[in-house]
Amino acid sequence: MERLFDFSDYDQLIPLVQNSLIAGALLGLMGGLIGVFVMTRDMSFAVHGISELSFAGAALALLFGLNIALGATLGSIVAAVIIAIMGSRAKDRNSIIAVLMPFGLGIGILALALYEGRAANKFGLLTGQIIAVDDPQVFWLIATSVVVVSALLVIWRPLSFASLDLEVAEARAVPTKTLGIVFMLLLALAVAASVQVVGALLVMTLLVTPAAATLRLTSSPVLVPVLSVSFAVVSVVGGILLALGGGLPISPYVTTLSFAIYLVARVIEKSKSWKAVK
Repeated sequence: MERLFDFSDYDQLIPLVQNSLIAGALLGLMGGLIGVFVMTRDMSFAVHGISELSFAGAALALLFGLNIALGATLGSIVAAVIIAIMGSRAKDRNSIIAVLMPFGLGIGILALALYEGRAANKFGLLTGQIIAVDDPQVFWLIATSVVVVSALLVIWRPLSFASLDLEVAEARAVPTKTLGIVFMLLLALAVAASVQVVGALLVMTLLVTPAAATLRLTSSPVLVPVLSVSFAVVSVVGGILLALGGGLPISPYVTTLSFAIYLVARVIEKSKSWKAVK
């Protein structure tokens, strides 16, 4: 247990992860907000598919000495555009994602196998390296967060309408196809940002689990985004602080916190249903 939770030098370590805490808060904000629509539009599987191509883009950029953020973003955008254009129906979308995922993962693994640099760089693309967030990454995350959050606020009402009742939204002349493409592009940016920090394998911890937990507790249009963001921020920032004490990778802490929040939400939901029955 001492290896997992050792806070003897905590006061000296906290200043070293200032950038990481900022990055965690930004990722929590983006992930919590966009995760609401990921759940209401039933696109959890799409998050995983986009993350695989984002991983491939980042790995290829690492191999060729290019900007990893740019590579991850391009990979995400390519996946998002393919899914948005070819997967308008859920059945088509899932089959396309199932094809993209192994392709992206295979290309990414090939690129990492050919890469002769530090092993930590390879491992980080899969499981994250948030403790090593530098100033350029923070600035890039800030810019990405501003774009994603601002765009979501602008399209929030029509996107919510289209997500909850597509047919009625189309009948009311809501541009559902355009909204769908815009949302996919925003999701691509959020996934690319998350892949670089928490890794391709853990993106769903930020973009799916907090919103999934929230929707177990409430359907309020005001409380859902607030709680989703809160759960995401607590998971990431709390995971960083716990990982700092143990000097271990952040991944187990973030995923455990996120999963614990989800379990608590399920228990609360069940207790409410039992009381309603009685």
